[in-house]
Amino acid sequence: MPESLLTVLKFFFLALLWLFFARVMWAVWAEVNAPAAAPAPSSPRSGAPAAAPARASGGGESTRLRVVEPPDRRGTTYDLGDELTVGRASGCQVSMPDDSYASQLHARIYRKDGRLWLEDLGSTNGTYLNAKSVTTPVALRRGDRVQVGRTVLEVTK
Repeated sequence: MPESLLTVLKFFFLALLWLFFARVMWAVWAEVNAPAAAPAPSSPRSGAPAAAPARASGGGESTRLRVVEPPDRRGTTYDLGDELTVGRASGCQVSMPDDSYASQLHARIYRKDGRLWLEDLGSTNGTYLNAKSVTTPVALRRGDRVQVGRTVLEVTK
């Protein structure tokens, strides 16, 4: 092999190595510098999941998130207020400390113009709405399924 070809391959490999290193550092930086979550409201029962305050919409019913997966948390519900964060951090209103595929601050659900919106907060593994990746804020409807890590949540009334 000619010496010049080996030199070009060496620099190409070095560039790929630096790109890999930069991607790893970006992912770590995004996890460490995630926006701070609002503190979760205290729950009347110890061990009960924290939830955002209930807010009526339409006919007096509050919109909720119901856990569909994993089986050990199935049926747990969270009332949706004006804003709700989802992730592994203890300050998240929907805290999933055992889900290693969820980021500390993974996603948020918020109200804007009378509608519910889902936004990914730069998570490592992504947020999915009805099995489609969420890259920009998207509107939620009753029956939609949101996947954060290994946890699947359904929007209910």
